[in-house]
Amino acid sequence: MALWTQNVWQRLTDAQSAEDAFAQIALGARELGFEYCAYGLRLPLSFTNPKTLILSSYERRWSERYLEAGYLRTDPTVAHGTRSAQPVVWSNKLFQRAPQMWDEARSFGLRVGWAQSCLDPDGRIGMLTLARSNDRLTRSELLAHDPLMRWLVNMAHLTLAGHLGGAQASLHEPLTRRQVEVLRWTADGKTSEEIALILSISANTVNFHIKNAVVRLRVANKSAAVARSSKLGLLD
Repeated sequence: MALWTQNVWQRLTDAQSAEDAFAQIALGARELGFEYCAYGLRLPLSFTNPKTLILSSYERRWSERYLEAGYLRTDPTVAHGTRSAQPVVWSNKLFQRAPQMWDEARSFGLRVGWAQSCLDPDGRIGMLTLARSNDRLTRSELLAHDPLMRWLVNMAHLTLAGHLGGAQASLHEPLTRRQVEVLRWTADGKTSEEIALILSISANTVNFHIKNAVVRLRVANKSAAVARSSKLGLLD
C-alpha cells in the first residue's frame, strides 16, 4: 500500500497540467482493477447553474452522449456526491429513477462502478468515479481496496482542483473581519440600521462593508453575498 501510494503521488507531483495529472489518476485506477475513471469538479459560482468541469477516460461517444442528454442533472451518483462524502456503489436500485441513463451506460460497457466525492473548504465539490465493464465489486475487494480508493479520491481532488478550479483566492478576495461580521448579522435578517446599532457604527458604514463584500465575493448583490459566503463556510 505504501509503495503504491508513493508511486502515484510522485507521478502526480511531476504532472504539469490537468490532463497529465488525470492520466496518472487513470493509471492508478487501472492498477486498482478499473478500466475507466472520471473526475468532476463543481465550482461554487452559481446556485442555479453551477459550473461543472469533467475529465474522463470513458469512450468519447459516451462522454458526448452524457453531456448531450443532460445526464449530469439526473445522475444519481452526482446527486449523492453533492450531499455526502460517503462512497456509493453502482446498482440497479441506485439508478432506478434514471433507467435510460443506466441502460445507455451499460451499453457502453460501464456496468460496475464506485464513486466518492470530496468537499473542500472553498465550497468546491470534486467526485472521482471508478468503473469497469464486468466483475462485480465484491465485499472482499471493497474491504481490501477501500483505503486506496479513498486515498485516490483525495489525491485526485487535491491535484485536479488546483489545475481546474484554482484556489479560494481565485474565486474571491478574502473578506475582512468586519465584512464577515456584517454579513453574519445580515444572514440573521438584520437591516443595515439594526446592524449599525448592534456594532455601534453608522448605517452608511454597514452598507459600505456590504458593498465591498459584494465586490470581493464577485457576486451581484447583498443576498448573493450572504449565500456565497455561507456556502464557502465564511460565516461559521
